[in-house]
Amino acid sequence: MKFAPLLSALCVFSLCAAPTLAEEQKPAPAPNGLEIPEGFENWAVISISHRLDRESMRVILGNDIAVKAARSGQTSPWPDGAIIAKVAWTETNEEDWPAAVVPGKLLNAEFMFKDSKKFAANGTGWGWARWIGPDRTPYGKDASFEKECIECHAPVRHRDWAFTHAAKFR
Repeated sequence: MKFAPLLSALCVFSLCAAPTLAEEQKPAPAPNGLEIPEGFENWAVISISHRLDRESMRVILGNDIAVKAARSGQTSPWPDGAIIAKVAWTETNEEDWPAAVVPGKLLNAEFMFKDSKKFAANGTGWGWARWIGPDRTPYGKDASFEKECIECHAPVRHRDWAFTHAAKFR
C-alpha cells in the first residue's frame, strides 16, 4: 500500500486536469471573436417567432439585462450589456397531436450583443454572431459576415436593429 498516496494524487490530478464536459463541447468563437454566452439555454424567454418563409420556429431569449429592458419597454435603445439570443428549429408536427407544430431539428443560435462603444464602428452598437446546427459551427469565413446581419436588420434600425417584440403576459 506504499503506492496508495501516489495513486490517489494521480487520480486527483487527472480529474483536475481533465476537461469538463462543458469545456469539451465549447464551440469555437465566431470569426469576429464573440463567443456563445455560457448558460444561455437557461435564459428567460422574451418572445417567440414563426418564419413562414423558412418553415421554422424560434425562441428569443435574453440575459437579465435584455429581459428587464424588454419587459419594461426600455428597448429604444436597448441598454448596453443586453444580449439577445434567437434559437431556431425546423418545425415538425407533434406525432401524438398532428395539429400541433413543435421544434424539430436545431438550425442555429444567433446572438446580438449590445455595447454601444465596443461596436460603434459598425454603426449599430451591436455585435453579431451565429452558430449553425447542434454541433454549433461558427457562421462566416471572417468577421465580414456581420454585414449580412446588419443588412437583414436594416429595416428595424429605428427599433435599435432588433426585430424582437416582447411577449406580453398581461
